[in-house]
Amino acid sequence: MTVDIVRSDSAIEARYAAESPRRLGLLGYWACFRGIVWREVLRFLHQRERFFSALVRPLVWLFIFAAGFRQVLGVSIIPPYETYVLYEVYVVPGLVGMILLFNAMQSSLSMVYDRETGAMRTLLVSPFPRSFLLLSKLLGGVAVAAIQAYVFLGIFYFWEADISYPAHLALLAVPALLFTLLIFNAATEAFSETFIGRAITAAALTQIVILAGVIYYWQLPAPSMNYFTVLPALLLAGLMLGSLALFISSVIKQLENFAGVMNFVIFPMFFASSALYPLWRIRESSPLLYQICLINPFTYAVELIRFALYGQIGARLEDGSLDLTNLYVVTAYTVLFLAAAVYAYNPSKGLIARRGGPGGSA
Repeated sequence: MTVDIVRSDSAIEARYAAESPRRLGLLGYWACFRGIVWREVLRFLHQRERFFSALVRPLVWLFIFAAGFRQVLGVSIIPPYETYVLYEVYVVPGLVGMILLFNAMQSSLSMVYDRETGAMRTLLVSPFPRSFLLLSKLLGGVAVAAIQAYVFLGIFYFWEADISYPAHLALLAVPALLFTLLIFNAATEAFSETFIGRAITAAALTQIVILAGVIYYWQLPAPSMNYFTVLPALLLAGLMLGSLALFISSVIKQLENFAGVMNFVIFPMFFASSALYPLWRIRESSPLLYQICLINPFTYAVELIRFALYGQIGARLEDGSLDLTNLYVVTAYTVLFLAAAVYAYNPSKGLIARRGGPGGSA
């Protein structure tokens, strides 16, 4: 009787061993990747405050700070610009980089939260390679950041376009009504989650129709920047910043420590870069700060986005070749940060192992 039970268990183990490679085939990897990315998208859709907060910061800089210094801080002719540009045009790549940076740190916050709640343990104990799981989660966050960046670029297109006051009212009517509805529901909880979701979908479709109508009726020109060639730069810069945030999430022990650590990462990276002012101006005022900006990886991400917005990879050198420094540096930092994050989340070697595994904290 015992022999039969042992043979039966052995047969079951052999059968599962034979089926395991099939479960980890291409379809299995695709199902895992799609599930992780879709989870990030759903989290983004259910956390509407995250979407609005990601846009409030760059829009404040664009509408208030940049507009106030429009004439004072004009930028001279430097690549990729072929003429003098207003300051609000110059800061657009930096503000897009701000969206990617803050979204990456929000993803880092979600990683810390998942680790404290135990959701991270469920993810990392799956049979798929740990590097694939982390990369899938990273790509999900980058996709969300790219959507936010394109929404900001769309707002900037209508901001720089010369349209009349009625057009502004038409563009702001639906967002104002939707914002009022969300505020009212947050205070009273009068509507269900399903109704709010349908209202957001209907508002988005209506806004798209209004945008198309405004463009057609007022005969607006094409955007001054290339919104198609910037996509690869957004993805690569998002991967670099997301990988850095992924590594930082392995260092943060508790959720309460997140805000303090982020203040030492976000603001120095953003202000010590070319996001708000050209590097040649920084070199004239402070050679030390200029050297710090050259070390800062965010500088190269912003410049990569800046050139991509004008359909370029880099500046044209005197010998006719292209300066690919931004592309090389961002790629190198991406590989470095991603490798560090994968190592940090290794349960036997990385930083996670020192606090009791991916689901626990010290």
